Amino acid sequence: MTQTKTFLITGGAGFIGSAVVRELIKNTAHTVVNVDKLTYAGNLESLASVEGDNRYRFVQADICNAEAMSAIFSEHQPDIIMHLAAESHVDRSIDGPAAFMETNIIGTYTLLEAARSYWKTLQTNNPGKANNFRFHHISTDEVYGDLAENVGRIEQSEIRQDPQQPNLPLFTEQTPYAPSSPYSASKASSDHLVRAWQRTYGLPTVITNCSNNYGPYHFPEKLIPLVILNALAGKPLPVYGDGSQIRDWLYVEDHARALILVAQKGGIAETYNIGGHNEKKNLEVVETICDVLQDLVPKETSYRDQITFVKDRPGHDLRYAIDASKIEKDLGWKPEETFETGLRKTVQWYLDNKTWWQRVQDGSYQGQRLGVNA
Repeated sequence: MTQTKTFLITGGAGFIGSAVVRELIKNTAHTVVNVDKLTYAGNLESLASVEGDNRYRFVQADICNAEAMSAIFSEHQPDIIMHLAAESHVDRSIDGPAAFMETNIIGTYTLLEAARSYWKTLQTNNPGKANNFRFHHISTDEVYGDLAENVGRIEQSEIRQDPQQPNLPLFTEQTPYAPSSPYSASKASSDHLVRAWQRTYGLPTVITNCSNNYGPYHFPEKLIPLVILNALAGKPLPVYGDGSQIRDWLYVEDHARALILVAQKGGIAETYNIGGHNEKKNLEVVETICDVLQDLVPKETSYRDQITFVKDRPGHDLRYAIDASKIEKDLGWKPEETFETGLRKTVQWYLDNKTWWQRVQDGSYQGQRLGVNA
């Protein structure tokens, strides 16, 4: 039998974090401790399906609070840390970068120090548990910056070509960092901290960098849920610039499965890129949502008529694209959803869960444009 473990998930009430918690409780025998500050994007309603399970615990706490983190480690004695707590919206980082510096940099530092102290205690009191301890830091492909611009700084021998589009390169785990926004710069900083704590102190860490996630329970400030809800409400569907920005899209439940696999099987000091193999222009994403809605909730006029082009945000990267061959080769992970199947599931979820997103809209976010103060 596989030994059951205690997973400490930071940011477990957020979009990706809640998917990880649900996956662990639903499909494994592990115990989960969810630590979340419950900022505007934290939503315990996303975890209603696991509430009451005797393997699930929720603790409301700020990862920047060193005393609270030490107490949580001491009480719950985790085997694996999965660090997802972060401020994550580029547009918000343009309007107010301070919160991103505090949570993503200082918070990661505070958590690393709490984990290091706890791990040192394990080395003395429980060497077997210490040997199997892991600190898994979840990051983003945005740390690599604009792939189109980054190519000029990379040796040709280090560029992996996209097999479907041979003239276009992909981000690999060796791609140099070149963050463009306050958000991506703060995440790049946290990645560097994790690597430094591994190199200097020997803390057993692993890092993953993922492409754009989408799926159920996605906070509606992000592109896909915003477009779905605006379309249903008959509002304009904002597309930045000309909509030619390219992103690789990853269904959140595929990502959750990958993260849990890396946390348990990933090599110490390794980095794994996780992508969905679904490169799409932003305009194409919006048009596809319109077409799915037309099929599921038909109306006389076309949802595409609501598409509105708006001024682009400052420093908008043109293209991200993940090479996920390492995690496939080393750990055997592949996404199960195509963009088409995942997007249809996502649209249907929003149609079926009006209460969830209406409460969000009635509370912390009403669909206003962000990231324009620069």
